[in-house]
Amino acid sequence: MDVVWSMTSVHSARFDSTERRSELRDLVSAFWELRASGQGHLEVNLPDSLYPYLTLSFLGDHAVIHLFTSEDSVSLLVGDGSVSPEGEVDVPVMDDLGTFTGDFVMGVDRAWDVMENFVRAGTVEGLGEWCEL
Repeated sequence: MDVVWSMTSVHSARFDSTERRSELRDLVSAFWELRASGQGHLEVNLPDSLYPYLTLSFLGDHAVIHLFTSEDSVSLLVGDGSVSPEGEVDVPVMDDLGTFTGDFVMGVDRAWDVMENFVRAGTVEGLGEWCEL
């Protein structure tokens, strides 16, 4: 099962937009190496299609997932309640920090499960509730 992805470099801590096409296991390995660094940004889509694609941004134990369904359509996955709705969390979005309310924050393990399920199923259906921006 192939996947197309780009992510923060563990060596430079900067987002590397170079797309890689690999088997899922290679992405899993790269993600766990990035996770060990404590923060990063990952973009994933399926081979031979621009959309949909997901991004996972995390810092420490907190993560946020964006869904892009077209050039003009972006949604956020509703969080898992790990941060109160009034709370705010910063996560890296590419090379900048983005601030998100607790409504859209989840644990990194939950976020990674979403990404894996997207790649395995080839769809965003059933991954959770999306809020269009």
